[in-house]
Amino acid sequence: MNDLGQDLELRLVRYFTVVAAHQHFGRAAADLHVAQPALSRQIQRLEKYLGTRLLDRTPRGARLTAAGQTFLPRAQALLQAAHQAELAVREQAQTERIAIGYVEDLVVTAAVRELRRRHPDAEISTRHLSCRDVGALSDKRVDALIARAPLPLSADDVFTTPLYEEPRMLVVPHGHPWADRASVTAEELAGETAAPCAFETEDWTSYRILGADVPPIESYEDKLELVASGRAIAVLPVGDRRSSLRPGLVTVPIEGAPPSRVVLVSRKGDPNPMIRNLRLAAKAVLSAPPS
Repeated sequence: MNDLGQDLELRLVRYFTVVAAHQHFGRAAADLHVAQPALSRQIQRLEKYLGTRLLDRTPRGARLTAAGQTFLPRAQALLQAAHQAELAVREQAQTERIAIGYVEDLVVTAAVRELRRRHPDAEISTRHLSCRDVGALSDKRVDALIARAPLPLSADDVFTTPLYEEPRMLVVPHGHPWADRASVTAEELAGETAAPCAFETEDWTSYRILGADVPPIESYEDKLELVASGRAIAVLPVGDRRSSLRPGLVTVPIEGAPPSRVVLVSRKGDPNPMIRNLRLAAKAVLSAPPS
């Protein structure tokens, strides 16, 4: 504490460094957008606080005293440290937020709740995505995506974390020859490879049109309607409960089919620390739903 009952003000320190840089009160005042008399008073306040003169006025402007020369590098270091502290806090505030995308049939509530428990001050939002909206990650509408693998994203661009696996089930209409079966085998379903969803174009999840050609179908509900009408069958992960809400459909376990893999995907090189925090929370609490 000084005799003014105040701590050293960074504003006064900055004023001093600007005057020292210009070696002229008038030019420094113009640079700082303050009146020259006001600037002179602030420098006098700083000198009174320190108990010594920092600047001498000359016919050509101002020059540093010996005390001023000693104080200048320390003043610059003090301002730089304050600036770095501000940047660090602002950077943390900017990155303590995350937007989590998740695909239609997945439930991520447990992971989001756990992430909020671990980071109560973070800004955490979720975004429900259709299976055709994989671009939400690459165009930065979301910071991380929880979906079923494989995804139509380049391995060079994304970092993938496996979360859990689910077995497959067959979805057929009532009255289908397989509707009363205890299970079917993967061999019996060989050739059922047309995909219902852009998120799963290469895995076992499939959708096969039977009989006459039909126009392209994008809506999941329309596809289930096609299955219920007897014109299609579907192979889905057991965790996809949407088909059970549709009257007229039966699910049958599949033996020997590769499991569906649920993964967390983020952009490579993304510095957001909340992505790693989400990864840890998701791996801690997410598991495959009971079959």
